[in-house]
Amino acid sequence: MSAPAIALPETVEELRAFALAMAEKAARADVLEVENTELKSLKAAADARIERLTSILKAFDRARFGRRSEKRATPAIDDEQSAFVFDEIATGIAALQAQVDQGKSSGAAKRTPRPRKGFAAHLERVEVVIEPEELPEHAGKEKVKIGEDVSERLDVTPARFRVIVTRRPKYAFRNEDGVIQALAPAHIIEAGIPTEALLAQIAVSKYADGLPLYRQEAIYARDKVEISRSLMAQWMGKVGFELEILADYVLAQIKRGERVFADETTLPTLAPGSGKVKTAYLWA
Repeated sequence: MSAPAIALPETVEELRAFALAMAEKAARADVLEVENTELKSLKAAADARIERLTSILKAFDRARFGRRSEKRATPAIDDEQSAFVFDEIATGIAALQAQVDQGKSSGAAKRTPRPRKGFAAHLERVEVVIEPEELPEHAGKEKVKIGEDVSERLDVTPARFRVIVTRRPKYAFRNEDGVIQALAPAHIIEAGIPTEALLAQIAVSKYADGLPLYRQEAIYARDKVEISRSLMAQWMGKVGFELEILADYVLAQIKRGERVFADETTLPTLAPGSGKVKTAYLWA
């Protein structure tokens, strides 16, 4: 195997520039190696936590929906409390998954989109057309529409659902090469169906109004909008991940006060290794 052809420097200046370029390349390689090691460590820790949360989630599922002999014989845990724990665990798993996904390189293969059910026909459609930017080199050229990308995301207004239909036309220039199209707008849930307004509605209802996800699922179903609580839990995990910086700031401001008030609301948890239920507390 022959060595690749490399243009060697012939002058002192070229040699200096060549040496600097090689040093920068080696430094970038070292940085990438450190980042790769950190990402592997982060992924391993997140995978371990996801596996543990998943096992707890399966245990609660068996307790709620399994045979009578498999259910917990504790009257202190009702269906509402179990559903609350289910939602919190599912949200925690989604938040960890979002943290792992953020560490992946942008060039990683994207997940194949899963087939989705169509939205109910009675929902209002609001079409938004995003035209490509007019650049100086496009002056005097005739645009010809050759197609478009259409995406539908579920949006909500108070007491009424609607579907946001975003169209991104594709254009080619007559007797010219090249195709232009506007970039797709960024969203919290990339390639997902919810708009930011719907995410805010679900989050406010759950965390501010105390409305669990399984109740929201029933409320939305009355309008023929089928959103499972497990899917909403995943959305809330992603939202929580994006709001971590705000939560850290709020916590720092709370700690600056002379007193910190706590909420002694009880939450049932499983005692490690015993299979028994114990009581934990949610602290501010």
